[in-house]
Amino acid sequence: MKHTHGLLIAIALAAFAGASHGAENCEELRARIESSIAAAGATRFAVTVVDANASANGQVVGSCDLGSKKVMYERDVGPGPVPAAAPSVPRRPAGEPILTECKDGTVSVGGDCKK
Repeated sequence: MKHTHGLLIAIALAAFAGASHGAENCEELRARIESSIAAAGATRFAVTVVDANASANGQVVGSCDLGSKKVMYERDVGPGPVPAAAPSVPRRPAGEPILTECKDGTVSVGGDCKK
């Protein structure tokens, strides 16, 4: 699933438009913006807080500490997504019968749905 840069920025800005200029805790705001962008499907990005006058890579997506700091979004940085481990399937003890739900809604012991 591919998301565009503009879409991610729009989501972040819309979610935090009201609080981005207040005295909100910078770390809380950064974490909220980061989780919103991640929820939109982005995998390689960084959200950082820098001084408002500092030169930084990326795009400004918020401000905090009464405007003395800005929240920056930068895409295509950091490691790629970590593949999820395959869920472990519990082993069935040897000799235990297999329960099977048949298409007609009945349950068969032993895996045989034929009638």
